[in-house]
Amino acid sequence: MKKMITALAVLALVTAAPAAAQSGNMSFFITSAGGGDGAALGGLAGADQHCEDLAYVAGVGDLTWHAYLSALASDGQPAVNARDRIGPGPWYNYAGDMIAADVTALHSDAANLTKESILTERGAVSNGRGDEPNMHDILTGSNLDGTVFTGDDYTNCDNWTSNGEGSTRVGHHDRQGGGQNPNSWNSAHGTRGCSQEALVGTGGNGFFYCFAIEEGRRQQPAAARVEPR
Repeated sequence: MKKMITALAVLALVTAAPAAAQSGNMSFFITSAGGGDGAALGGLAGADQHCEDLAYVAGVGDLTWHAYLSALASDGQPAVNARDRIGPGPWYNYAGDMIAADVTALHSDAANLTKESILTERGAVSNGRGDEPNMHDILTGSNLDGTVFTGDDYTNCDNWTSNGEGSTRVGHHDRQGGGQNPNSWNSAHGTRGCSQEALVGTGGNGFFYCFAIEEGRRQQPAAARVEPR
């Protein structure tokens, strides 16, 4: 029942008419909803589509959006690093504040990445440690430098297709908590599993980061668009 409710909530978001984002240059957000099936996102392509769907509703659907997720080498395909699939930057949040000027800055102390600056596509602040419920574990599958995380028996949730056993790497958007790197936004610790219940159990909800890979013009809200006849 919980999975069905989550899926319906996501469907309501992506079928709504697009609104104009507060900042015309928004190119970064944290998802306001996960896929609803744990780390089974439909692979990188499915995660990218989720970013696109949320961006469209937020009024920035004219940009090309990619999920900040890494993938292990598998089935003859090379590994994918999250840092290599998000474009060159710069990136701005919903409020128009710069998150980072480029990929190097994004993975340095110069990045403007805090609980207050990592906003959803709607401009909301996501729950962190101390909030109820805590949802600060953000899916990345990545090391601190944005390359793919690897390790013994590490599955990366079958590269974002599994909702069962295994593990993936998460960061803390509020920059606090437990794990090997508790203050990291992209590589704090591993999950206990790949199911929705497992992600919630370690303080997450299946959220991830979305980046626009190029600059573009903000789409008009539905009421302002003239449909072709």
